[in-house]
Amino acid sequence: MAKQSKLSGVASLTAFGQAVRATRLDKEISQETLADLASIDRSYMGGIERGEHNLSLFNIQRIATALEISITELMRKANL
Repeated sequence: MAKQSKLSGVASLTAFGQAVRATRLDKEISQETLADLASIDRSYMGGIERGEHNLSLFNIQRIATALEISITELMRKANL
Protein backbone atom coordinates (compact mmCIF):
# COMPACT_ATOMS: atom_id res chain seq x y z
CA MET A 1 0.00 0.00 0.00
CA ALA A 2 1.32 3.46 -0.95
CA LYS A 3 2.28 5.83 1.83
CA GLN A 4 -0.05 8.82 1.98
CA SER A 5 1.36 12.29 2.63
CA LYS A 6 0.31 14.10 5.81
CA LEU A 7 -0.71 16.96 3.52
CA SER A 8 -3.03 14.86 1.33
CA GLY A 9 -6.50 16.31 1.46
CA VAL A 10 -5.50 19.90 2.31
CA ALA A 11 -7.99 21.79 0.14
CA SER A 12 -5.66 24.55 -1.07
CA LEU A 13 -2.92 22.11 -2.03
CA THR A 14 -5.38 19.86 -3.82
CA ALA A 15 -6.88 22.85 -5.68
CA PHE A 16 -3.43 24.09 -6.70
CA GLY A 17 -2.44 20.64 -7.93
CA GLN A 18 -5.65 20.32 -9.93
CA ALA A 19 -5.01 23.73 -11.51
CA VAL A 20 -1.48 22.71 -12.47
CA ARG A 21 -2.73 19.44 -13.96
CA ALA A 22 -5.59 21.12 -15.86
CA THR A 23 -3.28 23.79 -17.28
CA ARG A 24 -0.69 21.18 -18.24
CA LEU A 25 -3.31 19.09 -20.03
CA ASP A 26 -4.75 22.18 -21.78
CA LYS A 27 -1.26 22.88 -23.11
CA GLU A 28 -0.80 19.20 -24.05
CA ILE A 29 2.36 18.88 -21.95
CA SER A 30 3.26 15.59 -20.29
CA GLN A 31 3.95 15.58 -16.57
CA GLU A 32 7.53 14.58 -17.31
CA THR A 33 7.99 17.47 -19.75
CA LEU A 34 6.54 19.97 -17.28
CA ALA A 35 8.85 18.64 -14.57
CA ASP A 36 11.84 19.03 -16.91
CA LEU A 37 10.82 22.56 -17.92
CA ALA A 38 10.38 23.56 -14.27
CA SER A 39 13.54 21.74 -13.11
CA ILE A 40 11.49 19.70 -10.66
CA ASP A 41 11.73 15.93 -10.19
CA ARG A 42 8.97 14.11 -12.11
CA SER A 43 7.79 12.14 -9.07
CA TYR A 44 7.68 15.34 -7.01
CA MET A 45 5.60 16.96 -9.78
CA GLY A 46 3.17 14.07 -9.52
CA GLY A 47 2.88 14.74 -5.80
CA ILE A 48 2.24 18.41 -6.50
CA GLU A 49 -0.59 17.52 -8.85
CA ARG A 50 -2.03 15.18 -6.19
CA GLY A 51 -1.87 17.93 -3.55
CA GLU A 52 0.75 16.12 -1.47
CA HIS A 53 3.37 18.89 -1.27
CA ASN A 54 3.40 22.34 0.30
CA LEU A 55 5.38 24.23 -2.32
CA SER A 56 7.74 27.13 -1.88
CA LEU A 57 7.11 30.32 -3.80
CA PHE A 58 10.24 29.52 -5.78
CA ASN A 59 8.73 26.25 -7.07
CA ILE A 60 5.38 27.87 -7.76
CA GLN A 61 7.19 30.45 -9.91
CA ARG A 62 9.10 27.73 -11.77
CA ILE A 63 5.89 25.83 -12.51
CA ALA A 64 4.05 28.96 -13.65
CA THR A 65 6.95 29.94 -15.90
CA ALA A 66 7.11 26.43 -17.39
CA LEU A 67 3.35 26.58 -18.08
CA GLU A 68 3.74 30.08 -19.56
CA ILE A 69 1.17 31.47 -17.15
CA SER A 70 1.40 34.04 -14.36
CA ILE A 71 1.31 32.97 -10.74
CA THR A 72 -1.80 35.13 -10.40
CA GLU A 73 -3.61 33.25 -13.18
CA LEU A 74 -2.52 29.87 -11.82
CA MET A 75 -3.85 30.80 -8.37
CA ARG A 76 -7.05 32.13 -9.94
CA LYS A 77 -7.54 28.77 -11.66
CA ALA A 78 -7.12 27.13 -8.26
CA ASN A 79 -9.62 29.59 -6.71
CA LEU A 80 -6.97 30.69 -4.23
